[in-house]
Amino acid sequence: MAWPDDYRKKLSSLEEAVAFVKDGDRVYISGNAATPFQLVEALAERKDELHGVEITHVLLLGEDPLSRPEMEGHFRHNSLFVGPADREAINEGRADYIPVFLYEIPDLFYSGLMQLDVAFVHLSPPDEHGFMSFGVECLVSKAATKCAKVVIAEVNEKMPRTLGDSFIHVSQVDKIVEVSRDLPELKPKEFTATERKIGEYIAEIVDDGSTLQLGIGGIPNAALKAMEGKKDLGIHTEMVSDGIVEAIEAGIITGSRKTLHPNKVVATFLLGSKRVYEYADNNPIFELHPANYTNHPFIISQNERMVAINSAIEVDLTGQVCSDSIGFRIYSGFGGQVDFIRGAAQSKGGKPIIALPSTAKGGEVSRIVPWLKQGAGVVTTRADVHWVVTEYGVAYLHGKNLRERATALIKVAHPKFRPWLEEEARKRKLA
Repeated sequence: MAWPDDYRKKLSSLEEAVAFVKDGDRVYISGNAATPFQLVEALAERKDELHGVEITHVLLLGEDPLSRPEMEGHFRHNSLFVGPADREAINEGRADYIPVFLYEIPDLFYSGLMQLDVAFVHLSPPDEHGFMSFGVECLVSKAATKCAKVVIAEVNEKMPRTLGDSFIHVSQVDKIVEVSRDLPELKPKEFTATERKIGEYIAEIVDDGSTLQLGIGGIPNAALKAMEGKKDLGIHTEMVSDGIVEAIEAGIITGSRKTLHPNKVVATFLLGSKRVYEYADNNPIFELHPANYTNHPFIISQNERMVAINSAIEVDLTGQVCSDSIGFRIYSGFGGQVDFIRGAAQSKGGKPIIALPSTAKGGEVSRIVPWLKQGAGVVTTRADVHWVVTEYGVAYLHGKNLRERATALIKVAHPKFRPWLEEEARKRKLA
């Protein structure tokens, strides 16, 4: 059958598409700006018909009807990365969280450890050959579509066609629901004076010709701004946002000295303003790949001068990094932090960086702490940490003993907390 005929044959209403979900199924839902909102909303309408359905996903954007209290017993999240949509349900015990490195998630599906019954994904319209792009989120969705028994696609005329290993053919999906809906945006905010200072310290560490991994938010944007004047920077990252697009247009990012995928921006998802999505549409500068490629430490390490810039909730005086919880309260997930920290550490000339403001809650709480909060999870171990950057400077920890680490970290803590940290360090024989 020619693909246009196959496409028309698979066209479905929302109600027909979500009817494939049965009691006890495990359903994968694509996330970030590719969250298939209309499929999710239609599935929620079936609440009274369904029981024991497991919903698995990475970060979901927007309001999630499946995690509401009244959904208990009908739908239960088993989250691979926690966000605002499911954070409350997880911390109330109505949903679950799987701590896992992002690059390992696809293999959970391929190995059969997490067997998928249905996959909901959000795609671009097909090209002339019948291939639909995963658009703004490749991540683990490609693995999900290969492993699920049934694949349901929202095909959105407003989804950009991103290039790379980011395509699925019409023949590989079971039902198609056409939609026309703007993608959710995460617009950049002006960075603070604290973030600007942190960005300046990071920029001092970065050499010309480096390849960068950055997240989203004030610190990455401030770091890119502070890198004006750097030459031939490249990008191999998990996520692309507005700051990267601006740096490309400013000539800061060229990728010409990359040792892997030269002249290309390699990522696994896009999250930003409409400008980012339009810029990436059919743009050969960008290559999106699944997370088991972009985030694999061995692949990352093939980029010489790889600089990984990641954040933290708190760092203790020995260098342990908590990034996924506030005490017992789960806040996010492992994501790609350890993937990139370890990949950069193995890169020739690589630099793994943890960057964070020295305080939280308006300066009332130190984020450099004598010990992590009770129940806090260690995401990046003290053996993995090399650089820690705050607005008060740079602490280099690799190869340092515990006493040397404590001394270095106290120097980059907020001055008003240093006496307390010094006293606690002495109690623990770290000073």
